[in-house]
Amino acid sequence: MFAALAAIVAPIFVCAAIGFAWGRLRRPFDAEFVTAVVTGVGSPFLVFSSLTKLPLDLLTVAEMAGAAALAFLGFALLGIAVLKAAGLPLRSYLPALMFPNAGNMGLPLCLFAFGERGLALAIVFFTVGSTLQFTVGVGIAAGSADPRRLLRLPLIYAVIAALIVVATGLPVPGWLANSADLIGGLTIPLMLLALGVSLARLRIASLKRSLALSLVRLLGGFALGYLIGSALGLSDAARGVLAIQSAMPVAVFNYLFAQLYRREPAEVAGMIVISTVLSFATLPALLLLVL
Repeated sequence: MFAALAAIVAPIFVCAAIGFAWGRLRRPFDAEFVTAVVTGVGSPFLVFSSLTKLPLDLLTVAEMAGAAALAFLGFALLGIAVLKAAGLPLRSYLPALMFPNAGNMGLPLCLFAFGERGLALAIVFFTVGSTLQFTVGVGIAAGSADPRRLLRLPLIYAVIAALIVVATGLPVPGWLANSADLIGGLTIPLMLLALGVSLARLRIASLKRSLALSLVRLLGGFALGYLIGSALGLSDAARGVLAIQSAMPVAVFNYLFAQLYRREPAEVAGMIVISTVLSFATLPALLLLVL
């Protein structure tokens, strides 16, 4: 069992640790460029490749997307309740509680835990989360939402193309399938390296508050994901993926938006660091519960 858990967790930890060491050594790392490549190029190709090369029917995709949407609604309601009770501003803290790191950490974890099918299911969750984060999440931080942001997300067009292929059964040309595999393959390593560099550069502003909110994100997220998966009667793999993705730490993008709109970026940075460190420590227990 220890060897099986190590095989799942070690690649994630090692890759993120390399990024962390790189950041601590102050070696060159253009975070803006890497973020642009991952979100604009790598992720769309990874989504297309994963959804088209596996036998996921539209019903399975829709079922996972619906479960993910319910999970994000649960995150929002839980976050609002906690922040109202604590007297903290929603616009500053709610996005961090709502949107987990389903990309940098969630995708590789689901891949190593459940294989290629797990990755495809995790990508459905990731796509729903990314769509909501770049619309609802940005709207919360900015104070106003703009649905037209969806039109600027390459991820949306990759999902549409993949769903057309899945629905019609059209064969994907070899050159396109190989290109998508090759380009999509750079996404997860780059995500983990960027996560490590971010952890090396971010600082904790308020330890007690960041720790308390990090526990809400991790424990509350896991509880909601597991309960929703069980209530909907999802398959073991789908329920495990939903629980894992829901229990991920605060996404780094929340810090970028907090900094852009001046919504307590130092506090959000602390939540990212603490929730990620706690997540690394609790990953074995999380995997034991879902595998």
